[in-house]
Amino acid sequence: MFIQTESTPNPATLKFLPGQTVLEMGTADFPTSETADKSPLATRIYGVDGVSGVFFGTDFVTVTKAENVDWDHIKPALLGAIMEHFQSGDPVMSGDHAPVSGHAEHTGEDSAIVNQIKELLDSRVRPAVAQDGGDITFHGFDRGVVYLHMQGACAGCPSSTLTLKMGIENLLRHYIPEVTEVRPVA
Repeated sequence: MFIQTESTPNPATLKFLPGQTVLEMGTADFPTSETADKSPLATRIYGVDGVSGVFFGTDFVTVTKAENVDWDHIKPALLGAIMEHFQSGDPVMSGDHAPVSGHAEHTGEDSAIVNQIKELLDSRVRPAVAQDGGDITFHGFDRGVVYLHMQGACAGCPSSTLTLKMGIENLLRHYIPEVTEVRPVA
């Protein structure tokens, strides 16, 4: 098994490509080791000292390291953990994990606008962001302001504010005149 690695715009995050399916669909975010209990793979990755975040896409694993850790020190252990997992035959997710769109539900008078926002995010934004090892999901819409949740490499990325303001905000404002601003949600 050969696992490729790619850098991301976030220097604290690396993208690992195991060459096989990680999740059939959707994404899974494990921002702390306590949240990793739903995934044998995430649990194994958190077993490497210095890991501060794990995120899965359909064909990649994104790992975020702690600030005081050097990639040269933990990358070999991470490659080993990912390889061991896929060779073990264990599932990536345990139990009844059902992938979801990741978007928050929204009902009410703005539901048509929200559906347009989600459609643009799914068709134009999320595929591009996945290339960088992350995901951006809809969190809310209130009086023209779209709230988005950033995951994986996007969470804590130095260029994420620029991506939100110059890229996503301009895209949404162009197609949906009711959108006036885009803000991140922690």
